[in-house]
Amino acid sequence: MNKRNLEILVGLFVVAGLAALLFLALKAANLASFQNGDTYRLTARFDNIGGLKARAPVRSAGVVIGRVTGISLDPKTYQGVVTLEVRKEFEFPKDSSAKILTAGLLGDQYIGLEPGAEEKLLAHGDVIKQTQSAVVLENLIGQFLYNKAAEGGGDRP
Repeated sequence: MNKRNLEILVGLFVVAGLAALLFLALKAANLASFQNGDTYRLTARFDNIGGLKARAPVRSAGVVIGRVTGISLDPKTYQGVVTLEVRKEFEFPKDSSAKILTAGLLGDQYIGLEPGAEEKLLAHGDVIKQTQSAVVLENLIGQFLYNKAAEGGGDRP
């Protein structure tokens, strides 16, 4: 009987380990958010969304208030159209702005919402008009190198 109890304990330990690995995998993939509260949908247009992905967090003041649910390209304006789901308890003024920000130096990108000052609030289906696109590191490096080359090119005898 002791051998059987030991085998059961080892089996339970293995199952608990697998459950912990599954939880970590879901957390790493941004799928561990099990909240199914009421939300409202917003849309924002960006010239460049960088590496933003669906299921990326939407944050305000560092607090996760929603998720990115869809990303598409407008065939007429060639802008990235980002669809957001924001929890209903967080209401934002109509003149709020959305920015694509990076978590850390080389981290994942997310949407940052900054509240405006208008009294009217964003409602389901509204478009956030004030947006700031993602900062693309390659573009910054290229611009820096181009400027340095332009400065150094005129100084040679």
